[in-house]
Amino acid sequence: MENIENKTIEELAEARHSKNTFKVHEGGLSFGERLADKLADFAGSWTFIIIFISVLLSWIVLNTILLFGHAFDQYPFILLNLVLSCIAAMQAPVIMMSQNRQENRDRLRAEHDYEVNLKSEILIEEVLKRLDVIEKRQEDILLMLQRKSEITQKNPENVYEINHQI
Repeated sequence: MENIENKTIEELAEARHSKNTFKVHEGGLSFGERLADKLADFAGSWTFIIIFISVLLSWIVLNTILLFGHAFDQYPFILLNLVLSCIAAMQAPVIMMSQNRQENRDRLRAEHDYEVNLKSEILIEEVLKRLDVIEKRQEDILLMLQRKSEITQKNPENVYEINHQI
């Protein structure tokens, strides 16, 4: 964030800050990174949970009831445990990679939000300064009109001269 703080006020005020940080982040991802994100999305879905439970139950039913005596993975299902361990071993790093990219996307979004907020603050301060100038001018005009009114009330016959003096 320190490079943002080094920008000058003019750069912030002139630059357009409307951008989709999601598209900016997604544009720089490699094929493997996109694949890891899709796998992590699928692994965290109800579809995955339902398929996973269905496969586990099918495996258990197949090896205990249907293939009774000829099961390829008898109880306590050592092969099933090995498969589940391999799935977990592969799934964990993929999810970690996806979480790291999500963190980078969140960091980009936070930097963008900071820039937008800083620009808004600068522009609001500028508007307030301009409003102060306008208010000061209106006060000066009001004072001039009040003096003119006071002088006119005291000397109604010299209105023409008073208008040109003030």
